[in-house]
Amino acid sequence: MFRDVCYVGLAGGLGQEGEIKTMRRTRFLVLIFFAFLAAATLAAPARAGGITLPTEAVQAMDEMYGGDPDAAINIMHGFEQTQAQNPLGYLLEAEARWWKIYCGACEIKWGMVDTWRRVKEPGDDAYLALADKTITLAREQLAKSDSAEMHLYAGIGWALKARLYSLRGENRSVAHAGVTARAELLRASQLDSQMADAWAGIGLYNYYVDTLSPIVKVLRFFMGIPGGNKKEGIRQMETAMNQGVLMTVEARFNLAKNLRTYDEQYERAAALMEPLVARYPHNPIFLLLLGNLNAELGRNAKASVYFRSAMDTSVPDPACSARARGIADSFLRKLQ
Repeated sequence: MFRDVCYVGLAGGLGQEGEIKTMRRTRFLVLIFFAFLAAATLAAPARAGGITLPTEAVQAMDEMYGGDPDAAINIMHGFEQTQAQNPLGYLLEAEARWWKIYCGACEIKWGMVDTWRRVKEPGDDAYLALADKTITLAREQLAKSDSAEMHLYAGIGWALKARLYSLRGENRSVAHAGVTARAELLRASQLDSQMADAWAGIGLYNYYVDTLSPIVKVLRFFMGIPGGNKKEGIRQMETAMNQGVLMTVEARFNLAKNLRTYDEQYERAAALMEPLVARYPHNPIFLLLLGNLNAELGRNAKASVYFRSAMDTSVPDPACSARARGIADSFLRKLQ
């Protein structure tokens, strides 16, 4: 809803280039919550902010970020059977399904690879049901005892819904889910200021709000949306990237992607992505983004290596494989 108001108010008179920049910036309400999702950790099971990842969760996330979300889903099905009241299993299954959706919807716009918009598809209902299950179980636990961890899970559950609604262009649903996610995550940070995963969400909020154009900031003020600080937001995201449990990979990926999209800091973004590609060399999404960044830096030979790797990588999901190969081929043809 907010991004519609901003776009309608600003598009006229700015021209095509201005419209493109405005559209990028006015996606912030969705993007604020885009990274409130579970992610793999680059280290062994760790504890931070009261969250301990079970072995099954670490294994599932390694499979998911290794390029095989279906294997992660199978692991989580077993976890859900043994721990049916734990929202983490349903959260991670939804996360795995999201990466299937994300890869299948990727495309190139304005020279950038990302997901931008797609229509509603049959598999969306299963994804949303998992997000609802996550929220319901977390709230059942909160009814018994208030905890930062369960508020975090509830917030992530609402964020899972927000990003799919965003992909489908359902702006009212995005606004409702996003505001609710923010409230849950703020409560998590109040209960445990050391929970790095919650700080990731707050950091993203600070970053995006401070990225808005001056005119959009005026609209933000009249709509009562709190301000932000980009530098503080980046610092908070880096803290999550280095100290988080659920958000380490996701924080790194989104920070790199957004430094590219909003700040054109290609060198810094590439440095953030290189460890992910080294850790998960068969994930076509990571390969495509790093190739995209090297192309922006004029490193065509290096970019071509990543794009060819994306084409050659064997991904179990046929839709993801076909989409990744098509995007990589398109980039390679442009480089040549």
